[in-house]
Amino acid sequence: MSDSLKTTRKGGILEVVLDRPKANAIDLATSREMGEVFRDFRDDPELRVAIITGGGEKFFCAGWDLKAAAGGDAVDGDYGVGGFGGLQELPHLNKPVIAAVNGICCGGGLELALSADIILAADHASFALPEIRSGTVADAASVKVPKRIPYHIAMEMLLTGRWLDVEEAARWGLVNYVHPAEALRAEAWKMAELLESGPPLVYAAIKEIVREAEDMKFQDAMNRITKSQFKSVEALYRSEDQLEGAKAFAEGRDPVWQGR
Repeated sequence: MSDSLKTTRKGGILEVVLDRPKANAIDLATSREMGEVFRDFRDDPELRVAIITGGGEKFFCAGWDLKAAAGGDAVDGDYGVGGFGGLQELPHLNKPVIAAVNGICCGGGLELALSADIILAADHASFALPEIRSGTVADAASVKVPKRIPYHIAMEMLLTGRWLDVEEAARWGLVNYVHPAEALRAEAWKMAELLESGPPLVYAAIKEIVREAEDMKFQDAMNRITKSQFKSVEALYRSEDQLEGAKAFAEGRDPVWQGR
């Protein structure tokens, strides 16, 4: 692994730190490496939750590395198995991911954070889509942001490049929680430990249903569930964990999840 990524593994939790001073911007090589890291996370049955954060105290991620682009990295180059940043196009990622936004989060960095399931932010974090000012389009954000926050706020971000401070981002529901900067990493691990203790097969079912049903009508999605067309849901219904959950409830104890 290069110096750009630092990983920490503890139990079923994987923390990935993007560490490319000064701005934690992502070039093609780093994006491919991130894709490999998150692909291995997806495929490792012992890992249950991932955290993505930035190195240092100023930047979470400034997005696309314009210096690398000036040096020959093509904007339509090979980003790797997971697309830009390794997460947003990674197929079949049925495990929860937490973004711990430790500072400036803009452009492709915001697209990376939006690829997570839960976003925690430091109290000095800020958010923007400044691509408009350099004459380009925030393509993934143009798809995602209007679905996550009120349409008119999303369009203002996209059309003007306006910055949101963390309080406004929280008000519009862009982040789940705001924490003091010095407590962010510990809070991210606390959230990860909570998720690690939960039922992995249920998480997989939730993520598949949410992902696949995003553009479906309600009844069409329900029909796919009842016709056993979601693999993760069928795996859950036929699992030992499903029986364990019922037994634990009946016996008044905490369940022991095995992921099978």
